[in-house]
Amino acid sequence: MTTYVAFSPQTSGIPWTGLFTLDGNSYKATANWNIAGQRWWLTLADSSGTPVWYGPIIGSPMDFDILLAPGIFTTSTLLYRTDTGNFETVP
Repeated sequence: MTTYVAFSPQTSGIPWTGLFTLDGNSYKATANWNIAGQRWWLTLADSSGTPVWYGPIIGSPMDFDILLAPGIFTTSTLLYRTDTGNFETVP
């Protein structure tokens, strides 16, 4: 089952935050705009606040999946779908 989380960041400099369930555990996501790279960067942190992954948000087209945090989770996947503006997690 795919879960969708809307990515609607503000341009005021306030980081975007969201929650994801990956491999049965809850992770807090924080996205910050990197002015030098001209893109959003995502940090995933576990329930104790320890970062488990940090990387650029690379958008996937509708017909191809570009996974974020590859190799970090055993059964779950995370991606950002450019056309819909949503993060998608499976399962």
